[in-house]
Amino acid sequence: MPATLYVVATPIGNLEDITLRALRVLREVALVAAEDTRHTAGLLRRYDIRTPTTSFHEHNERRKIPLLLEKLAAGDSLALVSDAGTPGIADPGYRLVRAALDAGLPVQAVPGPSAVLGALISSGFPTDSFTFLGFPPRKPAARDAWLASLSVEPRTVVFFEAPHRLRQTLGVMASVLGARPICLTKELTKVFESTFVGTSSAALNMLNDPKGEYAVVVSPPTSDAASSGQPPSDREIGEFIGRLTEHDRISKRQGISRAARHFGIASRAVYAALERTKKQRNSVES
Repeated sequence: MPATLYVVATPIGNLEDITLRALRVLREVALVAAEDTRHTAGLLRRYDIRTPTTSFHEHNERRKIPLLLEKLAAGDSLALVSDAGTPGIADPGYRLVRAALDAGLPVQAVPGPSAVLGALISSGFPTDSFTFLGFPPRKPAARDAWLASLSVEPRTVVFFEAPHRLRQTLGVMASVLGARPICLTKELTKVFESTFVGTSSAALNMLNDPKGEYAVVVSPPTSDAASSGQPPSDREIGEFIGRLTEHDRISKRQGISRAARHFGIASRAVYAALERTKKQRNSVES
């Protein structure tokens, strides 16, 4: 088989969480491209793997990609690893994979640990349809709009957040998500691993000085009106679609479809509510 780029998942904390195949690949390749060679050295020492490493991270990947492709073309198989979990998922790596594929070079995934999936299955929320969104924007205005869009996301959502920004993020979530359940996981597979399931407000009250690595899971929206048997008001429907069109920039038809699913009513009922609201607004303005 020609030289191959192996994308190798590594432990997210507990060093026992690595596959036999991953260990074999790390031993057999000519070089390991690592996000942080010092971090990867600990894993390699643990399993007495003496394969040389080279740094490959977001600050040098554009310079390193041609060099790594040259090695692959010359017949040397390489392993790509990140500091933890699966390379390319909120970590450097996908550009090297894309470049290798574009050059006609074989790429193989060596699956394993994933903080995204670990948090998701720890939450108890629906897993048949979910989305991973990386990290929220750092600037407050962009972050607030990003978090507001979660109120109308129909799927389970997983994202990461830095500890020094977690309280601010939870505060915004408390205002836009209300009592919608979330799951907060910390330090998965590590000594101080913890999982909290509750509301954003409860999580905020629980945390004083967050430390460690956090993943946040947000449950799919449920309609209070639907659960109580009461139909949503025209105002609720209008506000829901307003948030959709403002933050997701979707069409009116798409908004009506999502609102129908959210409230558990027919699309024509949503459309009728919007028409009534429009007539009331026109009568007031006239």
